[in-house]
Amino acid sequence: MLPKEVIRKIRRIQITTSRLVNESLAGEYHSVFKGRGMEFDEVREYQHGDDIRTIDWNVTSRTGHPHVKRFVEERELTVMLLVDASASGLFGSSEKMKSEIAAEISALLAFSAIKNHDRVGAILFTDRVEKFIPPRRGSTHVLRVIREILYHQPAGRATSIQTALEHLNLVVRKRAVVFLISDLLDQGFEQALKVANRRHDVVIVQMLDPREQELPDVGIVQLRDAETGEVIEVDTSVKRLRETYRRNWLRDRERLSKFFQANRMDHVLIDAARPYDLPLICFFEERARRLR
Repeated sequence: MLPKEVIRKIRRIQITTSRLVNESLAGEYHSVFKGRGMEFDEVREYQHGDDIRTIDWNVTSRTGHPHVKRFVEERELTVMLLVDASASGLFGSSEKMKSEIAAEISALLAFSAIKNHDRVGAILFTDRVEKFIPPRRGSTHVLRVIREILYHQPAGRATSIQTALEHLNLVVRKRAVVFLISDLLDQGFEQALKVANRRHDVVIVQMLDPREQELPDVGIVQLRDAETGEVIEVDTSVKRLRETYRRNWLRDRERLSKFFQANRMDHVLIDAARPYDLPLICFFEERARRLR
């Protein structure tokens, strides 16, 4: 039995994201993520105007009348949500924690997918694979995915994006659209991401909190690493310290940005202090323009 608070959260997310899907994203999603190609539908008699390259010579010779193969676009996609459930998600300097934003973004993408009759699955991960939800269709299934993202109690606290990507390649054999939803506070996952991107259409959705980007000048404070538990004491009034922190953060962001560009990976930045729907809409619109 789910607590009432979780049920209310799920219902609120369903209402909010369904509205955004209907108003903004469903059409863009359909135009951006294509099916796997053309699928054989039927053989029928040749009609004036048919492309002679589609003639089925075996059926034609057997019946004595020209027949053509008919193909239709195979629209159905598999959408996989790789959701970072590590302890760093339990942080938020604004209204919502990063884990809550991850759940809402997952819902938004999942409802967009099922509105287009695609299948949705999920992998929740920390430094291990916490839960694998096989891809299925339907709003009931999507609500289960949201519930798991909100309510699952992870066994791990650290992050291993590589582990999640390797598991993805084991359990999802056919090409899928993969949304990696994470703050990317991890290292050494680049090669696994390159391999996954060759097999799938990978979109990285990175959540950033303003307080993680720079240190405020608030004097001596204790900082605790949510994933390792390590505690350090720093004097944030030291300007050089704040500048070094900011410079290192910008360097890491630039390194990842160059990696994504070099490997032609879509990368969406989500500021945890601002509405998340606008960056996603901009991404869909920009990608649609590239595909035209």
